[in-house]
Amino acid sequence: MKFKFEDLIIWQKAMDIGEDMNTLSRSFPKRELYNLSSQLRRASDSIALNISEGSILQSGAEYRKFLGYAIRSNAEVVTCLHKSKRRNYISEDDFLKYYKNCFDLMNMTIAFRNRIKI
Repeated sequence: MKFKFEDLIIWQKAMDIGEDMNTLSRSFPKRELYNLSSQLRRASDSIALNISEGSILQSGAEYRKFLGYAIRSNAEVVTCLHKSKRRNYISEDDFLKYYKNCFDLMNMTIAFRNRIKI
């Protein structure tokens, strides 16, 4: 038994990004605990949450809306990564690795959303 969204590559990649951001945020200064660290974790978790929520008992239009939320959460993660780099919490190499993962997921999610009929 499993839910249909568990087979989606975009959901699997979103789950990976959520775990990566959770691990990454642990290295941030304590003063960021309720600011950037929390925002990064919540935004990254929101990607997979919206992909899964939209896939269950939704019309095509509703599913597309939830995928739009996932796309916007992904953009929020990218902004948090930029903030993290500017504040010297992450290296350029880590930034580029996570940025690429987000960029790839964004494009995959947009392509997937475009295939859903309204």
